[in-house]
Amino acid sequence: MSELDRFIDRCRGTVVELLLQAAAQWPQQPALVCHGETLDYAAYGNAVVALAGRLREGAPLARVAIVMRSGIGACIAHFGVLASGAQLLPMNPEYTARELHYQLQDADCDALIADTGLRELLEPLAASLNLPVVWMDTGAPKTGAQAAPAIGALPRLDASTLGILQYTGGTSGRPKGVNLTHAALRTNVEQREALLPTRMASERVLCAMPLFHSYGMAMGLYLAARCAGTLVILPAFRRDELFDAIEAHRITLFPGSPSIYVALMAHPRFERTDWSSLRMCYSGASALPVAVLRRWEDTVKAAIYEGYGQTEAGPVLSFNGPGHAVKAGSVGLPLPQTQIDIVDVETGQRRLSPGECGEVRARGPQLMQGYRQLPAETAEALRDGWLYTGDLGEIDDDGYLFIRGRKKDLVIVGGYNVYPREIEEVLLEHPAVHEAAVVGTPDGYRGEVLMAFVVPRPGMEDAVDDAALALHCAERLTRYKRPTRYARLPALPKTPINKVDRKALAALAAERSPA
Repeated sequence: MSELDRFIDRCRGTVVELLLQAAAQWPQQPALVCHGETLDYAAYGNAVVALAGRLREGAPLARVAIVMRSGIGACIAHFGVLASGAQLLPMNPEYTARELHYQLQDADCDALIADTGLRELLEPLAASLNLPVVWMDTGAPKTGAQAAPAIGALPRLDASTLGILQYTGGTSGRPKGVNLTHAALRTNVEQREALLPTRMASERVLCAMPLFHSYGMAMGLYLAARCAGTLVILPAFRRDELFDAIEAHRITLFPGSPSIYVALMAHPRFERTDWSSLRMCYSGASALPVAVLRRWEDTVKAAIYEGYGQTEAGPVLSFNGPGHAVKAGSVGLPLPQTQIDIVDVETGQRRLSPGECGEVRARGPQLMQGYRQLPAETAEALRDGWLYTGDLGEIDDDGYLFIRGRKKDLVIVGGYNVYPREIEEVLLEHPAVHEAAVVGTPDGYRGEVLMAFVVPRPGMEDAVDDAALALHCAERLTRYKRPTRYARLPALPKTPINKVDRKALAALAAERSPA
C-alpha cells in the first residue's frame, strides 16, 4: 500500500477521502479550471496535502477560518483545512470588517487563511484578534513553490468529529454557528448522489455560486470531487462569462439559483447559446418560479432539478431527480435515509395529513450537531432527533414536498438568508435614527429585497435621507444585506402588546413597491 493509499484510509468517511481517491485514480484528470488556469487531480491533491502539513507544523489547531474569493486557491484551502484535522470556518469575502470580526471572535479561531488581495481589510482585523494568517493566492499554486510534506505526518480523521462551522442567520440578530461533522458532510454527498447520479471522470461542472456558501460546497466543490469531475469556477456571476464557459468547456452539470436562471433568460445570448452539452441543472437556495422552470427547459432542453435544504441539514434534505416524476413547484422527495414530516405550528408534535400546511421537520444522518455555544437555540431547533426548520410546507399524496413560506421573519435575498434584526441594529447605530424595522418584499430577480422603515430623531429628519442611510449600511453590511428602499415614518406601527407590527409594515411595503 502506498503512502497516499494509507492516508486515504485514514480519511475514511470524509469528503477529503473523495478528493484523494480522485487524485489516486485519475491523477491527470483536469480538476479545477478558473481564469484560464487548470489544475489536475494529482496537483490538486498534492496542494491540499501540502497545506494540511503546513497547518500541522505547530500546535494542533482547533478551528481555521478561510476568507478567500472563489477560485482554485479557495478549493485547496477548503480541503487543506479539513485534511489537517481542524474545523473549517468558511467566510464570505464580501463581508465588512465588522461582520468578519463577530464570526471570528465567536468561533474562537486559531488561524486564518486569507486571500492576498484582501490584505488591506484583513491585516488589521487579524492583528486585533491576534490571529496568525496564511496568505494564499486565488490561482493555482506556483510549480515547485513548495514540496508536499510527508503524508505520514498528517492525522487520522475521525468522521464523528466536527468538520465545518458554518454561520447562518439568527433571530437574535446575530449569526449562529452551525456545527457539522465530517460524517454529516460526506453522508449528504452520498445521499445526493443516490438521487442525482453523476458519471465518474466525465462531468464538467460549472460553479457560479460562491464556494463559501453551503450550496456552492455541496453542489459544486463536493459534487465534483465525488465524481472526479472538472469544476469550472466563475469567481463572480457575469452572464457573458457564463455563456462563454458553457460552450468552451462543454459543461454537463450546472448548479444555479432562481436569480441566476432569471438573469440568464433576460440576456439576448440565452436563445443563441449552444446548450447541447448540458444534461442536468440544479436549483436551490430559494424557490424557483414555475414559469422560469418551464421556459428554461423549453429552450435549453435540460431539466432543472429543484431541491430543498438549509445549512443545519448538511445542507440538502430533498430533491427532484431523474427517474422520478418532476412536479413543478415541488422541491422533490426526501433524500435516502431522510424523513420529512409536516407538523402543526403550535406544538410541533401533531403530524399533518397530505395537503395540510404546517412546519417542516426532518431527521437524518446529515443534520447538524447543534449551534455553537447556543444551547437554548439548539434545543429549540433539535427536538427528539428532529430538525425543526422554521419553514412552512405541505407534502402531497405521492410524498413530494412543497415549501409555502416561513414561520419567522427570515428574508431570502438572492439565495442568502437575511434576518431583519441585524440590519435594524445597524440602522439604529446611525445617530439620527430613533426606530427602525426591516421587512422583505417580493422581487422578480432576487426572490426578495429589503425595505427599511426608519423613524428619525426629533429635529434630525434631514439627516436620514436615502443617500445617508445607504452609505451608512454600505460601510457596515455586505451588499445582499443592504435595503434597496427606505421609508421614513413618524412612528412604527405597534401591536396591542407594543411590539412592532411586521404584518402592517409588510402591507405598507407592498403598497409602496413599484408595480
